[in-house]
Amino acid sequence: MAASDASVIEFGPAYAPLLPHIPDDLTIPQFFLDHDMPERPKVPESVPWFVEDRTGRATTYPEVLCIFSPNDVGACIPLPYAFFSCLATDYLPAVWAIHKLGGVVTPANPSYSVDELVYQLQTAKATSILAHSDYLPVALEAARAAGIPTERVARFATATSRSSPVQTIDELVSFGASRPQGYMERKLRAGEGQSKGTTGRPKAVVIPHRAVIANVLQMATHGRILDPKMSRIHVGDVTLAVLPMYLVTHFFLFCGVTLVVVPKFTFSDWLDSIERHKTSFTHSLQHPAAQGRDFSRIRFIMSGAAPLSADLLERTAKLMPNAIVGQGYGMTETSTTISMVPPWQTIGTPGASGMIVDGTTVRVLKPDGTYAKEGELGELLVRSPSNALGYLNNEKATKETFLPGNWVRTGDEVYVKDHEIFIVDRIKELIKVRGFQVAPAELEGHLLQHPAVADVCVVGVPDEYSGEVPLAFVVLHESYKGKVSSGAAMEELKADIAKHVADHKAAYKRLVGGVVIIDSVPKNPSGKILRRMLRDRAKEERAAVPLKARL
Repeated sequence: MAASDASVIEFGPAYAPLLPHIPDDLTIPQFFLDHDMPERPKVPESVPWFVEDRTGRATTYPEVLCIFSPNDVGACIPLPYAFFSCLATDYLPAVWAIHKLGGVVTPANPSYSVDELVYQLQTAKATSILAHSDYLPVALEAARAAGIPTERVARFATATSRSSPVQTIDELVSFGASRPQGYMERKLRAGEGQSKGTTGRPKAVVIPHRAVIANVLQMATHGRILDPKMSRIHVGDVTLAVLPMYLVTHFFLFCGVTLVVVPKFTFSDWLDSIERHKTSFTHSLQHPAAQGRDFSRIRFIMSGAAPLSADLLERTAKLMPNAIVGQGYGMTETSTTISMVPPWQTIGTPGASGMIVDGTTVRVLKPDGTYAKEGELGELLVRSPSNALGYLNNEKATKETFLPGNWVRTGDEVYVKDHEIFIVDRIKELIKVRGFQVAPAELEGHLLQHPAVADVCVVGVPDEYSGEVPLAFVVLHESYKGKVSSGAAMEELKADIAKHVADHKAAYKRLVGGVVIIDSVPKNPSGKILRRMLRDRAKEERAAVPLKARL
C-alpha cells in the first residue's frame, strides 16, 4: 500500500513492479504479429491460433498473415466498422485488417434486436457493417434504419451461407488488394467497446491501441507466463472462445494458447467441446449437466462477470480437482482486467475478485469524500495504463466516469484486503447477466410503453447460473386493476408484460426474474427511485423460496 500524501490511500499489486515498457507506437496487429518481443513466449508456427469447434479446422500464424494483407478490407468501404457476428475464426483477423487501414471497430452483440443495433450504429457513428451470414437480415434492416447503404454491408462467408447480394470478406479482399494502404495515428482509438458506464443506455467507449496492448502485458506479467514453474498457462494450451472476441481474447493469443471458436454457446455443447478439444483452461460456469464429465485436463478455471460465492468456489474446485480456481474483475472502461487470481494461489480467496494486476493502482473513495483504509468500504477508483480515453461524443458521461489523473470510477462498492479486491455491491445501477450489462433504466423506459404499466422499477436478483437476472416491480394503471381480479388473469398479464420485453430486447435482457405487481414504487422526496429497497425485498423473497422451486 502506498499513498501520494497523508490524505490519499492507494493500493497496488502484492509484488514489486515487473511491467515492461508499453509501446505506444504500435497498432494491435503490429504488436501481435511480431514474434520477436522478449516479453512473449516463443510459439512454434505449428501451434494453431484458432480452431473451428465443429469442424476442427485450424488456422496457424502463417495462415493468419495470409488471410488479410495490409491493403485488404476497408479500402473500398468507409469506416468505422460495426461487427455484428457470433464468434468466427476470421473475426479477429478481420479486426486487425481494419486496424491496419487506420480503421475503428465497434463490436455489437449478435443477440441485439434491430432497434438495439440501430442505437449502437448511431452512437458509434458507424458507416459500415460486417455481419455473420446468420445475422444478415437484422444487419440489413438496421443498416436501412441507420441510413447505411447496402453496399456498405459485408458478410463473413460460411459453409452454409446462401447466395446474397451482400459482398463477402473474401470478395472485399480481392477488391482491396490493389488499393493504397491507409495510415493511422497509432496512439489513437482502435475500437469503441459498448458499456453503460454507471447508468443509462450503452455508450461507446473510446479504446486506444495502447490500452489493449498494456492490459495484455499486465495480465502476462501478473500471470508469470515466462516462468514455466509458476505460470498456469503454457504454449499449446487450449481454451474455448465463448466470450466476446475483442479485448481479453488477445491475452491468450499472446501466450500461445489455441482458441477453439464456439459460434453459439449452449451449456451441453460447451461441455462436449471441453472433452473433444482437451481444454486446459476455461471460464467457470456451474450447471447440473457438468456432473460426470471428464475435466481432468483442466488446470486453470477463471470466473468473472459476477462474484463467485464461497460455496460455488468450493463446489467448482471439487468438480475439477486438478485445476486452480479463481476470479478476475474488469470493465470495458479499463480495457478489461483490473484484478485476477495470481498463479501462486491454488484456489482463489473466497469472496475476492483477484489480486490487483501489475501497473494498476486503486483507491477506495468513501461517501464522505475521504479515502478508505484497508478493509473499509467505498467506491473503487482505478488508474491503469489500460484505461480508455472516455465516451465517444458524450462529454457529460466522460467527466462523470473518467477523472483527472487517469482515474476511472467503477461504480462498484468494494474493500481491499491483502492487495485483493472484494466487491460488496454495485453503486451503479447495472445488472450483470452472464457478463452482459443490463441498464434498469432501459428496461423501465420500454416497460412504460406497455398499456398496463403506470410505473416500474427493474432490479437485479441473484441467479446461480447467470449471476443476476432482471426482475420488474410493476405498478398497474387503475384501468387494469379491475381486469385482473383472478389469479389466472394476473398471471396472464404478467406474462404479457414479460413478453413485451422479450419481443423487443436481446435475450439476456428478458425478465427472467419475473414480474411482481406492487401498489407503488418507493421514491425519495425528489422522485428518485429507492432501488435498493426493492432489490433487498426481492433477495429476501427469493431466499425464502427453495432452490428446486425456482428451477
